[in-house]
Amino acid sequence: MDADELLHRYAAGERSFREAELNASDLREVNLKGADLSYSDLSDADLSYANFRGTDLSYANLVNANLTAADFRGAILIGTDFRGAILETANLQEADYNEATRYPDGFDPAKAGLRKK
Repeated sequence: MDADELLHRYAAGERSFREAELNASDLREVNLKGADLSYSDLSDADLSYANFRGTDLSYANLVNANLTAADFRGAILIGTDFRGAILETANLQEADYNEATRYPDGFDPAKAGLRKK
C-alpha cells in the first residue's frame, strides 16, 4: 500500500491499516485520526502537521520521521520507535506509552505530557 491508497481507503471509511509499509512516504497534513497503524513502518516519512489523535501506533516504526507539529493527543504509542524522529513540536499530550517505547536521545516523555501504561 502506498500513501495515496491509504488516504483513499481512509476517506472511504476504512480505519484498519495494521502493518502498513509506508516508509519514506509524504503524509504531510494528513488526517488519520482514529486509525489503526499498529506495527506499521513509517520510518523516514514526512508526517509533519498530521492528525494522529486517538490513532493506534503500537509498535510502529517512526525512526527518523518528521513529526513537526503532528498531533498525537490520546494516541497509543506502546512500543513505538521514535529514535531519530523530530518530536520537539509534536503534541503528545495524554498519549499512552510503555517501557518498550523508544525516543530520540534526551527526550523526556513525562515532560511532553505522555502517560505511562
